[in-house]
Amino acid sequence: MASLFLPTTPFFLFSPLPRFNLKTPSPFSSFLHSHSQYKPSKLNHHHALPLPPPPLLHSSLSHSSSHDNHDDQYDLLLDRLSASLRFSPHLASAVHAALLKLKQHHTPHLFTPLLLAYLNLNLLPTAHRLFLSLPSPPNLVVYSALISAFSKSNNHHHRRHALRFFLHMAHSDILPNDYAFVAALTACIRTLNLQFGQQLHAAVVKTGYLDSAFVANALMGLYGKCGGRYGLVLKLFDEMHQRDIASWNTVMSVAVKEFMYDEAFSLFREMQATDDLRVDDFTLSTLLAACTGSASVVEGFQVHTHAIKVGLMNNLSVGNALIGFYTKCGILDDVVELFEEMNERDVITWTEMVAAYMEFGFVDLAIEVFDEMPERNTVSYNALLSGFCKNGEGLKALGLFLEMVDEEMELTDFSLTSVVNACSLLGDYWVSRQVHGFALKFGFGSNACVEAALLDMYTRCGRMGDARKMFCRWELEEFSSVAWTSMICGYARNGQLDQAISLIQHEQSEGKMIMDEVATSSMLGLCGTVGCHDMGKQIHCHAVKFGYESNMEVGNAVVSMYFKCGNVDDAIRMFNAMPSTDIVSWNTLISGHLLQRQGHRALEVWSDLQKKGIRPDQVTFVLVISAYRLTNLNLVDDCRRLFNSLRNVYQVEPTCEHYSSFVGVLGQWGLLEEAEETIKKIPFEPSASVWRALLDSCRLHKNTVIGNRVAKHILTIEPKDPSTYILISNLYSASARWHLSEMVRENMKEKGFRKHPARSWIICQNKIHSFYARDRSHPQEKDIYSGLEILILECLKAGYEPDTSFVLHEVEEHQKKHFLFCHSAKLAVTYGILMSKPGKPIRIVKNILLCGDCHTFLKYVSVVTKRDIFLRDSSGFHCFSNGQCSCKDYW
Repeated sequence: MASLFLPTTPFFLFSPLPRFNLKTPSPFSSFLHSHSQYKPSKLNHHHALPLPPPPLLHSSLSHSSSHDNHDDQYDLLLDRLSASLRFSPHLASAVHAALLKLKQHHTPHLFTPLLLAYLNLNLLPTAHRLFLSLPSPPNLVVYSALISAFSKSNNHHHRRHALRFFLHMAHSDILPNDYAFVAALTACIRTLNLQFGQQLHAAVVKTGYLDSAFVANALMGLYGKCGGRYGLVLKLFDEMHQRDIASWNTVMSVAVKEFMYDEAFSLFREMQATDDLRVDDFTLSTLLAACTGSASVVEGFQVHTHAIKVGLMNNLSVGNALIGFYTKCGILDDVVELFEEMNERDVITWTEMVAAYMEFGFVDLAIEVFDEMPERNTVSYNALLSGFCKNGEGLKALGLFLEMVDEEMELTDFSLTSVVNACSLLGDYWVSRQVHGFALKFGFGSNACVEAALLDMYTRCGRMGDARKMFCRWELEEFSSVAWTSMICGYARNGQLDQAISLIQHEQSEGKMIMDEVATSSMLGLCGTVGCHDMGKQIHCHAVKFGYESNMEVGNAVVSMYFKCGNVDDAIRMFNAMPSTDIVSWNTLISGHLLQRQGHRALEVWSDLQKKGIRPDQVTFVLVISAYRLTNLNLVDDCRRLFNSLRNVYQVEPTCEHYSSFVGVLGQWGLLEEAEETIKKIPFEPSASVWRALLDSCRLHKNTVIGNRVAKHILTIEPKDPSTYILISNLYSASARWHLSEMVRENMKEKGFRKHPARSWIICQNKIHSFYARDRSHPQEKDIYSGLEILILECLKAGYEPDTSFVLHEVEEHQKKHFLFCHSAKLAVTYGILMSKPGKPIRIVKNILLCGDCHTFLKYVSVVTKRDIFLRDSSGFHCFSNGQCSCKDYW
């Protein structure tokens, strides 16, 4: 029986294939030159890509006429037996052993079906060794099968071998057919080898196989996979003489991949109008991906209906795509109903459900589904991991990651990035260091995504020194864009805006700055945060020049930047010009109007969003509820109805952010008792932010009774947060209870707490000029204070009366006025007046709420200087013009 198994003799110690350099096209170029005039006969193709494996062409294999009758009968027996080899590895091994006992020159043709059987059984290493030992040169059938099988392997080295087989075939002067070209192009797609794929494209053109729909589809797949080449894909598609459903599917999927959702819908309509083709599961899945990406609810419902109509509702791929669509554009009940009605489920289905529950904020249900999964893979774990991060569950994410390590799960860069993000949520420096060490130990230290996440993690932990060290070591050009983007955002996040702008200018002067879509979005975000309108416009122009404006994230960042810089017209114009939008785009539009204190406009956008059938997310409701603060008391009932319908109508579980917004609305209109009762009825422990919203309302309405109760709750939850003490102190000051206000501040000093210092800044010539109260650090401080004295005198003449009610009670009156006159906003506006031409508007940003006296002062400044003053504080924009403010003195 031992003879039935493959021998372990030196028979398998074969020499490797000739090692052609894939970047050196010498044998390939000669092949192209020698066959440039070849034109294949017209082929009739009907099957979609990829092509099925070629049949065993027994009749095409050469038989020796010198065989005697006994040999002929023996060969016939083995020839018939070879048809069954593809289904049994043991039988293939037995036949292989039998063939080795014969003289190879008697049975060379029988090694070919054996090789094809090994390929069909996915025994690629064995097939490779057999190929190298073939007694006669392989033919086109063998080469095509080898290239196809190795290109489809999940092993990267096998896929590279597929390209080497093609080069070996070209070197052997065997002309490829359409099947060989498709197989080689598949290998290029899976190895992202665009250079080799372009050489294949040239060969396809010269040999005339571009007329083959299969080959053209593969070429479109290559250019689509390599990204940013939709124009080439569309050109190939337009030049096709005959298209099949795979052709349409390919061009539509590339459009979706490039976020060109409207183009995908347009192509589908064109296909229905011009080609009488029946859609398949790939078509519907691609359209659903477009609906999901663009949040096109109506179109998604239509695709769902079409799937039912053509009988593909029970298709697994379509079902998975529908779950993804309703997760983003529907309600949770729709997703659960789809899942329960599916006759067949795979690991993707279960993973989609985990992601769906995480998307809707139901963390516990996501864990239940994960525990029930009959099969899990790395993607499943990553979905749960990222879901924890998305819902702020840093500890659970870290615990799951440790479980993955203990179970020896395959860790990807996505896994490492997620756990690093979890460390960012925790803000624990020492845990972050351990995760960093783990990433280095397991070889993720040079991964751009992981490195960027680590850099971001250090900035979120406030360790800018460590972040700077990482940044300085990051010298590889392909990582530089990610590195400096993370560093700039880190500076901005930690309030070091000067360093952020300086880094931008340094990178620009050194010519190191590589502005891709991600970097452009980040830079626009920074310009919006800082209020750097001129630089933001320059970056917008850069985005237009390099074609980034059609990118949805870039478009959203442009809209946000213009709103934050006070340029409402350009913000709305940009939103209307975006080729496609998502819920983030609409949220940006709503929040932009809130920043401008345009509550009614924000509610109009909310109405438009509903009419278009776009599914809102949790952030949308936080913003819309907040909009009612900026309307009037008559709309409070509408706000109540919206808040009470979150769970039942919109399937959104209210979070602390929703409660904070709702409490803020009630408190804004003086409904303090109702706001307090609302907090008491929260089904979970309310966070400090919810109580803080009520405390601020108590300050606004000078209600110290409720304010005292609220303050106790906040100090219990966050006893070390200095902002709480400031709010309590301001509450007492607003009620003229000076002694209690001073006691709170003395208590802060005893505990070593320091409030976040008020800061105002103005940008002149792309440089930030920052000012603190009584700041003397500016190089032009003498001119600034001299100018401020003149400005105060002019405002006093015009009727300005300093409001000293918020200054410490025991301080002398003249000292109170001195403190008021040296506030940061007054210094910033004075510098702006000195450094700009008469009549030009002044733009200032303040990091906290503008005090009442500065608010009054700036109204008088707008009169005496005849200038418009735009100031953005933590509550939104104040537009001072001719003695009036856009907030109508109510903020």
